Amino acid sequence: MPSPVICFGQQPCGFFPRRFLYAKFVTARKLQAEIGGEIVFFLHDSDHDGRETQTTLRHRKTSEPTTLNFTFANKIQRKWSPLFLKRVLADWPAHTARQLPTYVDPRWVEAFKQVTATNAADFCLEMYRRMGLLDGIRIVRSGDPAVRRTACDVTDFFVDVPHEGEVVRARMKDGALKLHEGGNSYVTLPTTEFAKVQVSPTRDSRLRWMQSVIHCTHYIAGAGEQAYLNKADAPEITFVNRDPIDRSDEAYTELPA
Repeated sequence: MPSPVICFGQQPCGFFPRRFLYAKFVTARKLQAEIGGEIVFFLHDSDHDGRETQTTLRHRKTSEPTTLNFTFANKIQRKWSPLFLKRVLADWPAHTARQLPTYVDPRWVEAFKQVTATNAADFCLEMYRRMGLLDGIRIVRSGDPAVRRTACDVTDFFVDVPHEGEVVRARMKDGALKLHEGGNSYVTLPTTEFAKVQVSPTRDSRLRWMQSVIHCTHYIAGAGEQAYLNKADAPEITFVNRDPIDRSDEAYTELPA
């Protein structure tokens, strides 16, 4: 029998990870302790939604929540650039670090100050690493050109293309590349040739695309993810519910025991 490959997937979801992501780490490590094998974190850093990196923290004295996020360079980058290409503005880390002592332990303030990444996805990943969450875990990124070359072809996909001085993630829809403005409104981009290294999957095609690269035996998902996953795309996978956690959409900032 092949050695187990325990996988979970997530967009970069806050420069301190959301608690539901922390719960996936915990669930994966518990399962690994039971069955062995390796853990793979499929980081969907191709996602372009700037709301994914919103980070909700609670005041250390009053417990009042506040939400912080990266400051994006411009509207195009904020709305449509992949997270691995959303630039971290030069003054944002210092400005944010001055606010953090109100919300997190000094240890995490210092860890935050040590992060040197220049894009949103790398910044989140480096912070997770400094928190010890990635120890012994293999990272597979959807924005990695080598991963994209290896992945299977899908008919439902996005393409990274230039647009007004930035790279945007445009949806292939009705034979054209389109940027979603909201509701039923789209911006249609000029027709252009593109290569496989520019392609990333949609929500509905992501499982099959990911599995063609990772070949996992077990996949950990929350209730929302379980609801939309097309499990018929990967019948060989055993799907595992992630452990429950309270305030799941807030940031995880607790110190390890």
